Amino acid sequence: MTHPFDSPDDARGADFRERRRPVKKRRGRKVLIAVGVVLALVAVVAGGYLFNLARTFDSGSSKIEQAFPDESTRPKKTDTSMNILVMGSDSRGAAESDNAGATPTDQRADTLMLMHIPADRKNIYTMSIMRDLWVDIPGHGEAKINSALALGGTPLMVQTVESIFQQRIDHVAMIDFEGFKGLTDALGGVTVNLNLPFTSNDLKGQSFAPGQHTFNGAEALAFVRERHAYADGDYQRVRNQQEFLRAIIKKSTAGQTLSNPITINNMVGAVSPFVTVDKSFDSGAVAGLGLELRDIRAQNTVMFTLPTGGVGTSTDGQSIVLADPNAINDISGAMASGTLGEYVAANEFENGN
Repeated sequence: MTHPFDSPDDARGADFRERRRPVKKRRGRKVLIAVGVVLALVAVVAGGYLFNLARTFDSGSSKIEQAFPDESTRPKKTDTSMNILVMGSDSRGAAESDNAGATPTDQRADTLMLMHIPADRKNIYTMSIMRDLWVDIPGHGEAKINSALALGGTPLMVQTVESIFQQRIDHVAMIDFEGFKGLTDALGGVTVNLNLPFTSNDLKGQSFAPGQHTFNGAEALAFVRERHAYADGDYQRVRNQQEFLRAIIKKSTAGQTLSNPITINNMVGAVSPFVTVDKSFDSGAVAGLGLELRDIRAQNTVMFTLPTGGVGTSTDGQSIVLADPNAINDISGAMASGTLGEYVAANEFENGN
């Protein structure tokens, strides 16, 4: 389905504001980022070198010293499920300090995902949240959800998501899209099926026709970044990232990959420098989670997008995505009761939509 407006940074957003009308309720498009793959890879690798892999991740990744809001503002933990807030950015070299604490930053989260791992550790549910979702930012009033990072750093982003779903966030992870490059090369290239042709703005003079392409790292990075080549801009970029991550998951969980310690180490080593996590998500925590999830495979990972109320315009003229309160309440309840799988099945979410 073609989206009725492009990224708010794009000039086409102004055209949409001229004919602004909230549209019927629909499910949003999901955005995927490579940190999900990193966690899945660590999870499926069982054996004597699991802790060493976790140490590689620990030493390579950066740490957020103050990732969480004041304890008095937070939901209480009621079970042993785990929630990981995943943020992605195409910062192209933004300072790590932007995400290091509770101070306002000059960054916004280009992608936002809530990863829910039930207490039985048999599945991983990853819910993408549209970055332009119009919500209440604690202490700042209504705004796009991705602005929480700019207004109050990682703690305010955590507080915002916790206040929406009334679920406690256990860990936080952020990754720069640059991580796609090293991950692709570590895998020896990744084959992607293109539905639409594009001429890359990153790789000058290179065009890609519809069909299957095996991308190297530079081509993969250009692919997941590209938006100017498409009529619906940022939304086709979302679909491209979705297709690329599907291809990575398929290849990285193949038997020949999992049985090759060198490839696994190369993958974790290539991506970890582009990952920033809360300081409690250290090698011990990563190795422990990996051991708990050692039986997880691609078929046990379910990805969907938080349903929305369509699109509209804020009182100050911003193109926004409207929240669906009923969907939020239903998902909050499903997470609290350990029935998120049943919710997804009952709503006939197609994996990835």
